[in-house]
Amino acid sequence: MPHTPPPKHSNPQRQLPSARGIRRACSKELYRTRKKLKTYISPDLVEQGDHLYVRKVAENLLWIHEHHSNRKLLCDWWDENVCSELAALWKVDEAELAAAFRSSFGG
Repeated sequence: MPHTPPPKHSNPQRQLPSARGIRRACSKELYRTRKKLKTYISPDLVEQGDHLYVRKVAENLLWIHEHHSNRKLLCDWWDENVCSELAALWKVDEAELAAAFRSSFGG
């Protein structure tokens, strides 16, 4: 009887994402958030925001990886840990930024 491996995406020992994967995912999430805000944000502030978000994700990577399938919980984490600093950096309303992220991220 041949042994068939489990499907690729149901692996319980799923590996942590690479640094490149984290940067790309964070950049995409913030791009979608900026589009929902419909506010111009200069490229240098966008880059600073990307670096801030990547740093926060890297600091909490194990927790984020553990809860990767719970988008609502990840949005709550984002509201508590990233939103206020990013809103101050981009000079936008914190509530609008949180709503735009939640809408674009799906939580």
